[in-house]
Amino acid sequence: MLDRHLLRSIALQSLFEWDIRKDEKEKEDIQDILRKNLKDFAQTENIPPFIEKIISCVFEKLQDVDNIIQQAAPQWPIDKIPVVDRNILRIGICELLFSDRGEVPPKVAINEAIELAKAFGGENSSKFISGVMGTIYKELGEPQKHETSESRKKQIDTENLPSHYLAGVMIYAKNEDHYEVMMAHNIFGYWTLLKGKDEEGMTAKENIITKTKRKTGLDIKLQDKIGGNEYIAFHTENGHIKKKLDYYLAETEYQELHLEEDSKEKKGIDEIKWFKLDEVEKLELYDDMKEVIKEGIKVLKVKKD
Repeated sequence: MLDRHLLRSIALQSLFEWDIRKDEKEKEDIQDILRKNLKDFAQTENIPPFIEKIISCVFEKLQDVDNIIQQAAPQWPIDKIPVVDRNILRIGICELLFSDRGEVPPKVAINEAIELAKAFGGENSSKFISGVMGTIYKELGEPQKHETSESRKKQIDTENLPSHYLAGVMIYAKNEDHYEVMMAHNIFGYWTLLKGKDEEGMTAKENIITKTKRKTGLDIKLQDKIGGNEYIAFHTENGHIKKKLDYYLAETEYQELHLEEDSKEKKGIDEIKWFKLDEVEKLELYDDMKEVIKEGIKVLKVKKD
């Protein structure tokens, strides 16, 4: 069985060759390029299923993937990103978003993309790739973020790690005789809750109130805590950090929703919408969000009664 890192490298080489020639009249088919590179670097012309999945994903979802890159790095038009770097991102995003997480865990997808950048990119490529993939991972809800191995936990002095605090809000309002909840839809197809973090001169709670007003125009009042968790995360500049995230119900006045344009462009949220309580749990939600939503609905049903 061929090493997966080698297969990713061959996929990158093949996508690079295709990308620089894609506008030529006599452009070469990606399958032919792939077979040639497999023969040169892996002594086989048979295309392994693993590399076939990567290439197929890149081509089937090319526009979606490139749009995600633009959301995560709006200051870099796709055609201005170096050819190697943009194809590393295409591979990494396909593995992060569209692969089986049991086969390719999110952290593996990110780390492999960074390793490709170190091996084949320019001087600043690995930092750029790390930043973009990290942004996408955070927008995705940081899946499997709690799954730090026991051996790894022992290596990390969790007691002395710097702590970062975040606050999420389940915003609700009374519409005539019933409650509705505002949910935010992101570019990855999930409905989620807005979050704010502690910043200089502003607590996480204060931040999310300000952020909600800026993004949606809603004035919210924080109420009951409905969930939370604490976990170890890795920051590309600061190393390991401890994150504590608390979720709160937040009341507002019911009104027509408008998502600010700059929010659409920079933060990966493409829609906000009101939902009745019995509709919310039927939405496409992140796994670690489901219990929070369930608890929030439970509290709101008690308020209603």
